[in-house]
Amino acid sequence: MDLRGVAEFFKDISKYLIVIVIVILLFAFIVGIQQVVGPSMEPTLNQGDVVIINKLIYKNVRGIKRNDIVIIQEEEKNMIKRIIGMPGDNIEYKDNLLYINGEKYKESFLKNEVITEDFKLSDIGYEKIPDGYYLVLGDNRENSKDSRDFGLVNKKDIVGLAWIRIYPFNKIKFIK
Repeated sequence: MDLRGVAEFFKDISKYLIVIVIVILLFAFIVGIQQVVGPSMEPTLNQGDVVIINKLIYKNVRGIKRNDIVIIQEEEKNMIKRIIGMPGDNIEYKDNLLYINGEKYKESFLKNEVITEDFKLSDIGYEKIPDGYYLVLGDNRENSKDSRDFGLVNKKDIVGLAWIRIYPFNKIKFIK
């Protein structure tokens, strides 16, 4: 092999190395993949579903919004939950209805048969959600480990937004 052949080899391989570096950076800082473990987000997301996480959205694009489905790091594992309470909110569930700051709030993403037991933010030691913290719940309220169990979630523990379900393939869609 002459010097020209070696140079062409490195030129060809450098293209692949650049693609590999871009993919690594993409998954390290911009997106991730998470598999749903457990029934806590049913029927929105089911056990075994795989979602793409948008890690960048809360850093540079927009803030966290009520009803976002987020991936949080809790006790050294990732969990998927829905943002229900925002900083400054007082949250209460009474007779299966959500009240935010005393106003009734319709949770249109829940099926009618979902039952949320009575709960007040004061049950976990708060009158209002402090700045930088969020109340998260699973959509399957009767079978979910969430803020009612482990307390409010610090913004720094939110990994990103559950963005697109990519598996099962017949259910690929943006997550709402």
